[in-house]
Amino acid sequence: MKLSRRDFVRICTGTVAGIGVSGMFHPFVRDVLAETLTGQRPPVFWVQGQGCTGCSVSLLNNAHPGIAKVLLDIIALHFHPTLMAAEGALAFQTMLDKANEYAGQYILIVEGSIPVDEEGKYCIVGEVGHREYTMAETIDMMARNAAAVVAAGTCSSYGGVPAARGQRTGALNAATFLKRRNIPTPVINVPGCPPHPDWMVGTLVMLLDAMKRKGVEGGVLATLREADDLGRLKVFYPNTHLTCPYLDAFESGDFTTSMTDKDGCRFDLGCKGPWSGCDSATRKWNGGVNWCIANATCVGCTSPGFPDEVSPFYEN
Repeated sequence: MKLSRRDFVRICTGTVAGIGVSGMFHPFVRDVLAETLTGQRPPVFWVQGQGCTGCSVSLLNNAHPGIAKVLLDIIALHFHPTLMAAEGALAFQTMLDKANEYAGQYILIVEGSIPVDEEGKYCIVGEVGHREYTMAETIDMMARNAAAVVAAGTCSSYGGVPAARGQRTGALNAATFLKRRNIPTPVINVPGCPPHPDWMVGTLVMLLDAMKRKGVEGGVLATLREADDLGRLKVFYPNTHLTCPYLDAFESGDFTTSMTDKDGCRFDLGCKGPWSGCDSATRKWNGGVNWCIANATCVGCTSPGFPDEVSPFYEN
């Protein structure tokens, strides 16, 4: 079964009749993805830098399809420090060798920011033959030969907490790091602290699907055309406040002064929803059970200025 680009995006956003957006995608899409992406798939390497590993933990919560299906049938994940059984020098060297073998064809996922001060020694990600590899050196090597870089999470997309005021490591986001190193590999951002598993899996699926249909270079370019000016795929980051269930209260000036008030808008309590630009309000989290503003306020974690420009998170 073949899907047009328009139908694929409509299913991703849940705009097809009978297909919801809570949880990843309708089971129908699972079958389509299995059919579309089987066979030779570009290798995916996931490298973790300065971060809390929360983006990986979020990925493991993917529900439809389950994470086993994602890793075994949809994404050819060759390296992930948290998920793989192998470790140490052998695992790291295998990643380098595999990347050399598939130069120009693989996808590099970067989780966490990249520290560059003190020669990058604030973050060591591997060791081979008693030689330590910093996050900066590893991303420099891997990104140069990648077809595309996917920045998983706000730390990798925009700097996040490691790059906030007061940091001493020279933490950079992936796109800035590549620009300073004159590495032209395109970057697709998947911000969030952490990002919804749908956003991560969906971004990868759209990229892999485009690469299969249009070739490596053509597929990457086609995917980039789906991104906004912040490097996020618009299908998951619509950059709108119009889907918030409290929109009517916001527009009518009905602002609550208490978290226990389930009806009023939380803007006066510090909600950053108007600037966040993601689909949490309709997609929801935890299998569609709840979402951020149901019991709190949005802290703007998908925004480039997180956390400095959106602090304080709560206001009295």
